[in-house]
Amino acid sequence: MSLTESFALYNGTYMPKVGLGVYKMNDTQEVVEAVQSALNVGYRHIDTASFYDNERGVGEALKQSEVPRDELFVTTKVWNDEQGYEETLQAFDRSMDKLGLDYLDLYLVHWPVPGKFADTWKALEKLYKDGKVKAIGVCNFMEHHLDELMQTAEVKPMVNQVEFHPRVYQKDLLSYCEAQGIQLEAWAPLGRGQYFDAPILEELSTKYDKSPAQVILRWHLEHDVIIIPKSSREKRQKENADLFDFKLTDDEIRKIDELHTGERIGAHPDEFDY
Repeated sequence: MSLTESFALYNGTYMPKVGLGVYKMNDTQEVVEAVQSALNVGYRHIDTASFYDNERGVGEALKQSEVPRDELFVTTKVWNDEQGYEETLQAFDRSMDKLGLDYLDLYLVHWPVPGKFADTWKALEKLYKDGKVKAIGVCNFMEHHLDELMQTAEVKPMVNQVEFHPRVYQKDLLSYCEAQGIQLEAWAPLGRGQYFDAPILEELSTKYDKSPAQVILRWHLEHDVIIIPKSSREKRQKENADLFDFKLTDDEIRKIDELHTGERIGAHPDEFDY
């Protein structure tokens, strides 16, 4: 049980359960060193996006690494102002040039831009069918977005990356994705640390000799949700990965579920300023 432990997507691609998120890391030595550190710790899953403006730094770190390409799982995303069929194909080429990769493991539609995401998805389907991407998916899609997409899609999304943590426990969306065979992935899985002092988290932290953050991350894994906590510091990267030597009971999982309030740290997909 380690950082190489994976979930199988419905097309047979294996996606590591724990990855490194690099949102708001500068496209300088900061992101290069963060990715290098994570790879040295044992991470094999790196999540970036064109919007993060640090794909070049991620690519440089991967290039300098001695980890074989086939052991890596690299994700990037098409941003809102790049959406549309031809625009997405061009955005993909720009991202691949910056990353310096011959193929991508996962390409995601960053937000469900009204009137555009269906055409954007057609471009992802082409990239997938052409063998340039091992898996394709979406971010921030609610059930109704997925319903709309699948009216015209030839390939079902393999992943849906959304805001998901105990305060935003999207139970219905999780159930929907499970029923559809779509793997749920959590961005900001720690909710930016805003409620680590919740009594249930402090209680379980003491019981398992783990930090509240580790308890929350383990909660995600118990729900079969992939996590990409962000950290540029090796010590924190190690802590975020040290999740495989304990399990929560069903009752403990339920108590953490009850922390749900719906208080988001990001925009609701239906209220995003597109």
